Amino acid sequence: MSIPSRHGRMPGTYFVTSRTWESRKLFITDARCEIFVRSLLDYRTRGEYALNGFVVMPDHVHVLLTPGADKTLERCVQMIKGGSAHAIREERLMKFPVWQRGFSDHRIRDAADFESHARYMEMNAVKARLVLDPRAYRWSSASGIATLDEVPQGLKPLVIAASVRHG
Repeated sequence: MSIPSRHGRMPGTYFVTSRTWESRKLFITDARCEIFVRSLLDYRTRGEYALNGFVVMPDHVHVLLTPGADKTLERCVQMIKGGSAHAIREERLMKFPVWQRGFSDHRIRDAADFESHARYMEMNAVKARLVLDPRAYRWSSASGIATLDEVPQGLKPLVIAASVRHG
């Protein structure tokens, strides 16, 4: 099965999903989850992308990100997956592959789409019955484990001021 290629750089914010190798439950140990989150945050700190949310599930991850001005989405995902896989192997925590090839992505269209995908990520651990409250799942941005970047301007919800009639 071939992996479809993505050409060029489409500016925007993306909801990305990547599965573990053979959908194995690799992220059930704190050590592996810590490595993934550290890798995710390290590349963000370097300015490779803006990070708007994430959740690490036992057999997959979801990330909401905006690639840096000179980066493609493919390069950002390659850094995240490659960096975390290398670190996991370096810690001698696994010998077989960490990630399945490829990833799926959805380009965020507007504020409602952004909010919908952010809520989906937050509730992923609740739906999987890992926790009752999304803030209780340590490996999610909903827990407050990491400071997220500001929502891109075009994706912020519109605030409509109510007009007050005096009379």
